[in-house]
Amino acid sequence: MRRIPLVLLVPAMLALAFLALPVVALLSKVSLSELPERLRDPLVLDALRLSLVTSTISTVLCVLLGVPLAWVMARKDVPLRRLMRVLVVLPLVLPPVAGGLSLLLLFGPDGVGGRLLESLGLGLPATTAGVIVAQTFVALPFLVLATEGAIRSVDPRMEGVAATLGASQWQAFRRVTLPLAMPGVVAGVVLAWARALGEFGATVTFAGSVPGRTETLPLVLSRALKESTAAGVTVGVVLLVLSAGVLLLLRDRWWSLS
Repeated sequence: MRRIPLVLLVPAMLALAFLALPVVALLSKVSLSELPERLRDPLVLDALRLSLVTSTISTVLCVLLGVPLAWVMARKDVPLRRLMRVLVVLPLVLPPVAGGLSLLLLFGPDGVGGRLLESLGLGLPATTAGVIVAQTFVALPFLVLATEGAIRSVDPRMEGVAATLGASQWQAFRRVTLPLAMPGVVAGVVLAWARALGEFGATVTFAGSVPGRTETLPLVLSRALKESTAAGVTVGVVLLVLSAGVLLLLRDRWWSLS
Protein backbone atom coordinates (compact mmCIF):
# COMPACT_ATOMS: atom_id res chain seq x y z
CA MET A 1 0.00 0.00 0.00
CA ARG A 2 2.90 2.37 0.69
CA ARG A 3 3.99 2.08 -2.93
CA ILE A 4 0.63 3.35 -4.22
CA PRO A 5 0.68 7.11 -4.94
CA LEU A 6 -1.55 8.99 -2.53
CA VAL A 7 -3.36 10.70 -5.41
CA LEU A 8 -4.52 7.24 -6.57
CA LEU A 9 -4.91 5.57 -3.18
CA VAL A 10 -7.40 8.10 -1.76
CA PRO A 11 -9.98 7.93 -4.62
CA ALA A 12 -9.50 4.15 -4.81
CA MET A 13 -10.40 3.77 -1.12
CA LEU A 14 -13.32 6.17 -1.51
CA ALA A 15 -14.63 4.11 -4.42
CA LEU A 16 -14.30 0.92 -2.39
CA ALA A 17 -16.10 2.49 0.56
CA PHE A 18 -18.84 3.79 -1.74
CA LEU A 19 -19.45 0.22 -2.94
CA ALA A 20 -19.12 -1.50 0.43
CA LEU A 21 -20.92 0.81 2.86
CA PRO A 22 -24.44 0.42 1.36
CA VAL A 23 -24.11 -3.35 1.75
CA VAL A 24 -22.94 -2.91 5.33
CA ALA A 25 -25.89 -0.58 5.98
CA LEU A 26 -28.30 -3.21 4.65
CA LEU A 27 -26.82 -5.98 6.77
CA SER A 28 -26.76 -3.75 9.85
CA LYS A 29 -30.56 -3.43 9.71
CA VAL A 30 -31.15 -7.16 9.72
CA SER A 31 -32.88 -8.45 12.84
CA LEU A 32 -31.66 -12.02 13.25
CA SER A 33 -34.49 -12.81 15.66
CA GLU A 34 -37.19 -11.67 13.21
CA LEU A 35 -35.51 -12.84 9.99
CA PRO A 36 -36.69 -16.50 10.07
CA GLU A 37 -40.29 -15.43 10.67
CA ARG A 38 -40.23 -12.89 7.86
CA LEU A 39 -38.66 -15.42 5.49
CA ARG A 40 -41.59 -17.74 6.15
CA ASP A 41 -43.96 -15.10 4.82
CA PRO A 42 -45.94 -16.76 1.99
CA LEU A 43 -45.51 -13.63 -0.13
CA VAL A 44 -41.72 -13.84 0.10
CA LEU A 45 -41.65 -17.60 -0.42
CA ASP A 46 -43.89 -17.40 -3.50
CA ALA A 47 -41.77 -14.61 -4.96
CA LEU A 48 -38.56 -16.53 -4.25
CA ARG A 49 -39.90 -19.65 -5.91
CA LEU A 50 -41.16 -17.69 -8.90
CA SER A 51 -37.86 -15.81 -9.26
CA LEU A 52 -35.76 -18.97 -9.15
CA VAL A 53 -37.96 -20.80 -11.65
CA THR A 54 -38.33 -17.96 -14.16
CA SER A 55 -34.68 -16.89 -14.02
CA THR A 56 -33.57 -20.48 -14.58
CA ILE A 57 -35.90 -20.96 -17.55
CA SER A 58 -34.86 -17.62 -19.07
CA THR A 59 -31.20 -18.59 -18.66
CA VAL A 60 -31.82 -21.84 -20.52
CA LEU A 61 -33.41 -19.81 -23.32
CA CYS A 62 -30.39 -17.49 -23.30
CA VAL A 63 -28.09 -20.48 -23.76
CA LEU A 64 -30.15 -21.98 -26.59
CA LEU A 65 -30.36 -18.66 -28.43
CA GLY A 66 -27.22 -16.86 -27.32
CA VAL A 67 -24.48 -19.45 -27.82
CA PRO A 68 -25.21 -19.88 -31.56
CA LEU A 69 -25.43 -16.10 -31.97
CA ALA A 70 -22.12 -15.65 -30.17
CA TRP A 71 -20.46 -18.21 -32.46
CA VAL A 72 -21.77 -16.48 -35.59
CA MET A 73 -20.53 -13.10 -34.33
CA ALA A 74 -17.13 -14.51 -33.37
CA ARG A 75 -16.41 -16.72 -36.35
CA LYS A 76 -18.34 -15.50 -39.39
CA ASP A 77 -17.97 -12.29 -41.36
CA VAL A 78 -21.71 -12.06 -41.95
CA PRO A 79 -23.42 -9.00 -43.44
CA LEU A 80 -24.43 -6.32 -40.96
CA ARG A 81 -22.33 -7.89 -38.19
CA ARG A 82 -21.80 -4.45 -36.64
CA LEU A 83 -25.56 -3.95 -36.56
CA MET A 84 -25.90 -7.34 -34.89
CA ARG A 85 -23.51 -6.25 -32.14
CA VAL A 86 -25.43 -2.99 -31.67
CA LEU A 87 -28.66 -4.95 -31.26
CA VAL A 88 -27.00 -7.26 -28.74
CA VAL A 89 -25.57 -4.41 -26.66
CA LEU A 90 -28.71 -2.24 -26.87
CA PRO A 91 -30.62 -3.92 -23.99
CA LEU A 92 -27.60 -3.23 -21.76
CA VAL A 93 -27.87 0.53 -22.22
CA LEU A 94 -31.62 0.76 -22.73
CA PRO A 95 -33.52 1.76 -19.57
CA PRO A 96 -35.30 -1.38 -18.34
CA VAL A 97 -38.69 0.34 -18.34
CA ALA A 98 -38.18 1.28 -21.99
CA GLY A 99 -37.28 -2.32 -22.73
CA GLY A 100 -40.47 -3.47 -21.07
CA LEU A 101 -42.46 -0.93 -23.06
CA SER A 102 -40.87 -2.21 -26.28
CA LEU A 103 -41.89 -5.76 -25.41
CA LEU A 104 -45.39 -4.57 -24.57
CA LEU A 105 -45.74 -2.80 -27.92
CA LEU A 106 -44.64 -5.96 -29.73
CA PHE A 107 -46.32 -8.69 -27.68
CA GLY A 108 -49.16 -6.72 -26.10
CA PRO A 109 -52.79 -6.95 -27.25
CA ASP A 110 -52.23 -4.27 -29.92
CA GLY A 111 -48.85 -5.57 -31.12
CA VAL A 112 -48.19 -7.78 -34.12
CA GLY A 113 -46.71 -10.52 -31.98
CA GLY A 114 -49.48 -10.17 -29.40
CA ARG A 115 -52.26 -10.59 -31.98
CA LEU A 116 -50.47 -13.63 -33.40
CA LEU A 117 -50.15 -15.21 -29.97
CA GLU A 118 -53.78 -14.45 -29.12
CA SER A 119 -54.86 -16.18 -32.33
CA LEU A 120 -53.11 -19.27 -30.93
CA GLY A 121 -54.80 -18.86 -27.57
CA LEU A 122 -51.67 -17.52 -25.89
CA GLY A 123 -50.82 -14.27 -24.19
CA LEU A 124 -47.74 -12.87 -22.50
CA PRO A 125 -48.66 -9.74 -20.49
CA ALA A 126 -49.62 -10.46 -16.86
CA THR A 127 -48.39 -14.07 -17.17
CA THR A 128 -45.40 -16.00 -15.88
CA ALA A 129 -44.34 -16.53 -19.49
CA GLY A 130 -44.21 -12.76 -19.85
CA VAL A 131 -41.80 -12.59 -16.90
CA ILE A 132 -39.55 -15.13 -18.64
CA VAL A 133 -39.61 -13.13 -21.88
CA ALA A 134 -38.70 -9.91 -20.06
CA GLN A 135 -35.88 -11.61 -18.17
CA THR A 136 -34.53 -13.21 -21.33
CA PHE A 137 -34.53 -9.87 -23.12
CA VAL A 138 -32.35 -8.18 -20.50
CA ALA A 139 -30.13 -11.20 -19.69
CA LEU A 140 -29.33 -12.44 -23.20
CA PRO A 141 -26.65 -9.79 -23.95
CA PHE A 142 -24.60 -10.86 -20.92
CA LEU A 143 -24.37 -14.42 -22.16
CA VAL A 144 -23.76 -13.47 -25.80
CA LEU A 145 -20.92 -11.05 -25.06
CA ALA A 146 -19.21 -13.37 -22.57
CA THR A 147 -19.51 -16.34 -24.92
CA GLU A 148 -18.36 -14.38 -27.96
CA GLY A 149 -15.22 -13.28 -26.12
CA ALA A 150 -14.55 -16.86 -25.01
CA ILE A 151 -14.97 -18.21 -28.55
CA ARG A 152 -12.68 -15.53 -29.98
CA SER A 153 -10.00 -16.65 -27.53
CA VAL A 154 -10.03 -20.14 -29.09
CA ASP A 155 -7.57 -20.44 -32.00
CA PRO A 156 -9.60 -20.92 -35.22
CA ARG A 157 -6.88 -23.27 -36.45
CA MET A 158 -8.14 -25.81 -33.93
CA GLU A 159 -11.39 -25.97 -35.86
CA GLY A 160 -9.39 -26.24 -39.09
CA VAL A 161 -7.55 -29.26 -37.74
CA ALA A 162 -10.87 -30.85 -36.79
CA ALA A 163 -12.16 -30.19 -40.33
CA THR A 164 -9.14 -31.94 -41.88
CA LEU A 165 -10.02 -34.97 -39.78
CA GLY A 166 -13.48 -35.05 -41.30
CA ALA A 167 -15.47 -33.10 -38.73
CA SER A 168 -18.30 -30.86 -39.85
CA GLN A 169 -18.57 -27.28 -38.58
CA TRP A 170 -21.16 -28.40 -36.04
CA GLN A 171 -18.94 -31.25 -34.83
CA ALA A 172 -15.91 -28.95 -34.60
CA PHE A 173 -17.93 -26.46 -32.60
CA ARG A 174 -19.38 -29.08 -30.26
CA ARG A 175 -16.20 -31.11 -29.70
CA VAL A 176 -13.44 -28.49 -29.99
CA THR A 177 -14.56 -24.87 -29.70
CA LEU A 178 -17.26 -25.20 -27.05
CA PRO A 179 -15.18 -27.25 -24.56
CA LEU A 180 -12.25 -24.81 -24.87
CA ALA A 181 -14.56 -21.81 -24.45
CA MET A 182 -16.58 -23.41 -21.63
CA PRO A 183 -15.17 -21.28 -18.73
CA GLY A 184 -16.32 -18.11 -20.48
CA VAL A 185 -19.65 -19.67 -21.38
CA VAL A 186 -20.24 -20.70 -17.76
CA ALA A 187 -19.42 -17.18 -16.60
CA GLY A 188 -21.92 -15.82 -19.12
CA VAL A 189 -24.57 -18.28 -17.93
CA VAL A 190 -24.12 -17.27 -14.29
CA LEU A 191 -24.18 -13.56 -15.13
CA ALA A 192 -27.30 -14.00 -17.26
CA TRP A 193 -29.01 -15.88 -14.42
CA ALA A 194 -28.09 -13.17 -11.91
CA ARG A 195 -29.32 -10.44 -14.25
CA ALA A 196 -32.60 -12.27 -14.80
CA LEU A 197 -33.03 -12.77 -11.07
CA GLY A 198 -32.63 -9.06 -10.35
CA GLU A 199 -34.74 -7.78 -13.25
CA PHE A 200 -37.38 -5.24 -12.25
CA GLY A 201 -38.17 -2.52 -14.78
CA ALA A 202 -38.92 -4.60 -17.88
CA THR A 203 -40.82 -7.16 -15.82
CA VAL A 204 -43.17 -4.73 -14.10
CA THR A 205 -43.79 -2.82 -17.35
CA PHE A 206 -44.43 -5.84 -19.56
CA ALA A 207 -45.74 -8.55 -17.22
CA GLY A 208 -47.12 -6.45 -14.37
CA SER A 209 -47.06 -7.34 -10.68
CA VAL A 210 -49.51 -10.14 -9.98
CA PRO A 211 -48.80 -12.04 -6.72
CA GLY A 212 -47.98 -15.68 -7.39
CA ARG A 213 -47.87 -15.17 -11.15
CA THR A 214 -45.55 -12.31 -12.10
CA GLU A 215 -44.43 -10.79 -8.79
CA THR A 216 -40.76 -11.72 -8.49
CA LEU A 217 -38.45 -10.86 -5.59
CA PRO A 218 -37.44 -7.39 -6.90
CA LEU A 219 -41.12 -6.50 -7.28
CA VAL A 220 -41.87 -7.75 -3.78
CA LEU A 221 -38.96 -5.66 -2.50
CA SER A 222 -40.45 -2.54 -4.07
CA ARG A 223 -43.86 -3.25 -2.55
CA ALA A 224 -42.41 -4.20 0.84
CA LEU A 225 -40.52 -0.92 1.09
CA LYS A 226 -43.83 0.92 0.77
CA GLU A 227 -45.14 -0.95 3.80
CA SER A 228 -42.10 -0.89 6.11
CA THR A 229 -38.33 -0.71 5.97
CA ALA A 230 -38.01 -3.95 7.96
CA ALA A 231 -40.01 -5.91 5.40
CA GLY A 232 -37.92 -4.46 2.59
CA VAL A 233 -34.69 -5.34 4.40
CA THR A 234 -35.71 -8.98 4.57
CA VAL A 235 -36.25 -9.25 0.82
CA GLY A 236 -33.13 -7.21 0.18
CA VAL A 237 -31.05 -9.62 2.26
CA VAL A 238 -32.43 -12.57 0.28
CA LEU A 239 -31.36 -10.91 -2.97
CA LEU A 240 -27.99 -10.06 -1.45
CA VAL A 241 -27.39 -13.68 -0.43
CA LEU A 242 -28.30 -14.92 -3.92
CA SER A 243 -25.98 -12.34 -5.49
CA ALA A 244 -23.16 -13.41 -3.17
CA GLY A 245 -23.78 -16.96 -4.33
CA VAL A 246 -23.19 -15.82 -7.91
CA LEU A 247 -19.82 -14.38 -6.89
CA LEU A 248 -18.89 -17.68 -5.27
CA LEU A 249 -19.70 -19.50 -8.50
CA LEU A 250 -17.43 -17.11 -10.41
CA ARG A 251 -14.59 -17.11 -7.87
CA ASP A 252 -12.22 -19.11 -10.09
CA ARG A 253 -12.72 -16.63 -12.92
CA TRP A 254 -12.48 -13.31 -11.07
CA TRP A 255 -11.00 -13.88 -7.64
CA SER A 256 -8.00 -15.65 -9.16
CA LEU A 257 -7.05 -12.44 -11.01
CA SER A 258 -5.09 -11.45 -7.92
